[in-house]
Amino acid sequence: MHRYFKIYKPYGYLSQFITNERPRKKKKLLGDLYDFPEGTMSIGRLDQDSEGLLLLTTSGKVSAEITGNKVEKEYYVQVDGEMTDVAVDLLREGVEISINGKNYQTLPCEAFKLEERPVFPQRAKKIRDERHGPTSWVSISLTEGKFRQVKKMTAAVGFPTLRLVRVRVGNEQLGNMDTGQVIELHHFDY
Repeated sequence: MHRYFKIYKPYGYLSQFITNERPRKKKKLLGDLYDFPEGTMSIGRLDQDSEGLLLLTTSGKVSAEITGNKVEKEYYVQVDGEMTDVAVDLLREGVEISINGKNYQTLPCEAFKLEERPVFPQRAKKIRDERHGPTSWVSISLTEGKFRQVKKMTAAVGFPTLRLVRVRVGNEQLGNMDTGQVIELHHFDY
C-alpha cells in the first residue's frame, strides 16, 4: 500500500531526506519536518531557496509519471521590477537559457502577470522591500523542469527572481497550507 503526501516546502530546506555532505553543514532536510515512512521520495525538486508545493510518495511509478514532461507545474514568481507585457510574451514563447553550459530553448508555456500580490506565509529570510525599487508577480506554468529553469527564464527576460513559490502540480494545489505543513492524501489528482 503506497502512501502520498503534499507538503509546503519551506524556504531553506533541501528537497531530500539525506545528504552526502560530511559534515551536514546545518542543512535542513524534509525528514526534519515530519516522520515520513521509509522509502518516501520527493517527486521532483524545489531549490533550497524556493518554496511551495512538493509532492512525496512511496511509489516510484507515480513519481516517474509526475516528473515526466506531461504534468503541468505552476509557479508564482516575485521578480525585481515591474514585469512588462513584452517580457511575459517572451516567456510564453520560450526563451534561451543555459543548462549545464549549453544553450537550451525552453518550450512555450503559460505565463501572465498577477494583478494582485498573492498571499503566502512570511518567508524565513526577508525579501527586499519596495524602498529598493518595485517588484511584481508573474504566474508561469510548465510541463518541463530543467535545473533552475524558472529563475533562468525570468532573468533571461530582464527580471531576476526574488521569490519562487510552486502553487500547483497537475490538479494538486498548494491552497492555504502553512509553511512546513504536511498533508497525507489517499492518492494524487494529476
